[in-house]
Amino acid sequence: MSIGIEHFLTVGALLFCLGLAVALSKRNAIGVLMGVELMLNAVNLTLITFSRFSVSERPVTGQTFAVFIITVAAAEAAVALALAVSVYRNRETVDVDQFNLLRS
Repeated sequence: MSIGIEHFLTVGALLFCLGLAVALSKRNAIGVLMGVELMLNAVNLTLITFSRFSVSERPVTGQTFAVFIITVAAAEAAVALALAVSVYRNRETVDVDQFNLLRS
């Protein structure tokens, strides 16, 4: 038995569902960010899988998109963590339900 495209896509779908469940269920901002990162990694896995198993003239396209997603995910993580630290300094909590920044 060899590992085929359906195995990779199943792992990608499970990883995406796990990330979605984490992002929607956590109240902590860091937990939500971890869920978003899991979803981005699932998309990367799917893109690389289609790039690997597709028969096309340019199989590098999926890998190029994956590199862009990794770059965006790194920037998102840096900005989101900076915002979380800033909110924690001002409000002394990282609970998403307590983020009522419109009130003074």
